[in-house]
Amino acid sequence: MNNPSGVPGLATAAPPVRGWRAVFPPAQWLRSYRPRWLVKDAVAGVTLAAYGIPVSLAYASLAGLPPQYGIYGYLVGGLCYALFGSSRQLAIGPTSAISMLVGVTVATMAGGDPARWASIAALTAVLIACMCVIGWLLRLSSLVSFISETILLGFKAGAALTIAMTQLPKLFGVKGGGESFFERIAVLWGQIPLTNVSVLVFGLVCIALLLLGEKFLPGRPVALVVVAASIVVLSVTPLASRGFTLVGALPQGLPEFRLPGLRVRDVDGVIPLAFACLLLAYVESVSAARALAQAHGYEIDARQELLGLGAANLAAGLFQAFPVAGGLSQSSVNDKAGAKSALALVFASLAIGFCLMFLTGLLANLPNVVLAAIVLVAVKGLVDVGELRHLWRVSRFEFAISMVAFAAVLLLGILNGVIVAVLVSMLLIIRRAAHPHVAMLGRIPGTRYFSDLERHAENETIAHVLAVRVEASLLYFNIEHVRETIWRRIHAAPEPVRLVICDLSASPFVDLAGARMLKALHVALQSSNAALKIVGAHADVRDLLRAEGLEEGVGHIGRRVTVADFVDAFQRNGDVADGVDRG
Repeated sequence: MNNPSGVPGLATAAPPVRGWRAVFPPAQWLRSYRPRWLVKDAVAGVTLAAYGIPVSLAYASLAGLPPQYGIYGYLVGGLCYALFGSSRQLAIGPTSAISMLVGVTVATMAGGDPARWASIAALTAVLIACMCVIGWLLRLSSLVSFISETILLGFKAGAALTIAMTQLPKLFGVKGGGESFFERIAVLWGQIPLTNVSVLVFGLVCIALLLLGEKFLPGRPVALVVVAASIVVLSVTPLASRGFTLVGALPQGLPEFRLPGLRVRDVDGVIPLAFACLLLAYVESVSAARALAQAHGYEIDARQELLGLGAANLAAGLFQAFPVAGGLSQSSVNDKAGAKSALALVFASLAIGFCLMFLTGLLANLPNVVLAAIVLVAVKGLVDVGELRHLWRVSRFEFAISMVAFAAVLLLGILNGVIVAVLVSMLLIIRRAAHPHVAMLGRIPGTRYFSDLERHAENETIAHVLAVRVEASLLYFNIEHVRETIWRRIHAAPEPVRLVICDLSASPFVDLAGARMLKALHVALQSSNAALKIVGAHADVRDLLRAEGLEEGVGHIGRRVTVADFVDAFQRNGDVADGVDRG
């Protein structure tokens, strides 16, 4: 299959790359890189830098760190991801949820010490890198698939409201305060009479401009224009004396290499924080990368993304930044600007580095309310109202699960909300695995085929026969549910059941406990003058059932015998003998 998009990279059907080239993706796409893409990557990189600088300033304040730390994350994170990441368009930098998670969690660990705060944030990024390498070595990339989209939907909505509540005081020009979401609401409500009208109006105008730009100029660095305009306005008008707080001049120059000033044992709770950040970063990054790869006709390597994300966070932790990830919004900017390869991230880092060396003084008169406006507009995308409505329509149970994650974030905070979301996902998986659907089968009128009676009420039932299909592997933790469901259906049958047919075609695996449950069911049915027959068992399942001696009791367990064959034999002979052609 040819690459339909013409972008550098392997075609979708290409064989997997092995050896050192698999660990170093540039060795794969550089061979097919075309010179005309260089200009497109350069333009995309400069556009991404123009978008990323104001956003990273806002997210650094959200993380409780000096503004330049956010820029450092974009600078070094994107550069290192370009070397090890498998996506061509994914953009790496601070994200709203991770920044908020770092900010609210590190606040309790740092005790008000800015230096300790920065060290903990850097240490968290280094720990994320270590976890990524461990996950890469152990091939654990598939584990995050167990975190359902339903859970993430509620978590993101709760995180968006939590983040918004930290920024609203800046919008109103008041101090704010409070630890929890509802405490922040109460504090802000009490400070409403102290609102700085000038700051509020200025912030609302910025929000309006950002929303208009988002709608009419998607993918353009509108935030940079708003930042530049606000700096000009406060520089040439007397507004700066009306209670505006300013960012101030940023340190000039590139970030220094610096090891975190703390060790893991020096900070209680830093490992759970790093794990929660990793979970959010990996899920968000892989989701965005897959969406972009699908649009451009290539595939990402989910395992390699662990290495790319680890390299980005290692650089962030060693160069005065905090945890970074691949965000969908910044990646969309990179993609729409024409990025053809990860070289766009290199150009973005070069542009950011140039700004840090020569243009930092221009940000001195940037008001903090503009950064708050940028964050408020950015987190709007975390609340997917349309998907929540769809979830409400199609599955009230899934909607309730989503709301559990939503409430956990609001009531317990983002870090504990992540933990609750993970636990709920695990419990949901266990619940589904332990309670598989056991379909009661009826004959499709006019055919020899059987299907689920619950879904097709017009199917014909067979007198004295109960046909069931277990729609999951038959394992030790779900055999009680399967056994109880079968007996409940036997007792509810209008006539005495003399033949139970168990269709295992939807059970790819049966363990020893499952085989013994079937054997015990056979014995119990036999004592009631009924019989158990098994059809549709896969090859390995047949071998296990025969080794357990089940075939001696229930009769031949063949690969060609169907439910209809046993039903016909039962109706023809009037007893529970085999009466079927074993092929």
